[in-house]
Amino acid sequence: LLDVREPWELEIASVPGTVHIPMNQIPDCVGELDPAREIVVLCRVGGRSLQVARSLEARGFPAVANLSGGILAWARDVDPSLPSY
Repeated sequence: LLDVREPWELEIASVPGTVHIPMNQIPDCVGELDPAREIVVLCRVGGRSLQVARSLEARGFPAVANLSGGILAWARDVDPSLPSY
């Protein structure tokens, strides 16, 4: 999982084991990502992560997905203990 939310958002709710790179830092940090691995991008509701997923695909990353609904969907469907914001 690649979380592209801002640091203050992670303080409210986060998924253990995710890689965190804020959306605005992706262009400078794309080299930290392994194009050989599947990448699922998440944000709060799915808009920012969709933009990042498309950007990574355009850079040649072959296995990128957007977590539709973002951390709010994760909290609803996977881990209801996470707070919504």
